[in-house]
Amino acid sequence: MKTMTCKDLGGPCDLAHHGETADDVISAQDAHLKERVRAGDEAHVPAREDMKGRWRRPRQSLGWYRDVKKRFADLPED
Repeated sequence: MKTMTCKDLGGPCDLAHHGETADDVISAQDAHLKERVRAGDEAHVPAREDMKGRWRRPRQSLGWYRDVKKRFADLPED
């Protein structure tokens, strides 16, 4: 299990996301951003819009995805 924060993934806060894979933490970040925006947290809106764009244009987002996967791989186990 490894941990990345909302900030590590491009968001504004320090909420920790835990997962066995980079995809786990990316999915947790996506859910977190949706929830925070739904709750009216304006600080998370830009990161949510960025994430929505990545899901819509996955080929264009490969650089971000590869970067997250590499940074995740380099993290120590919790």
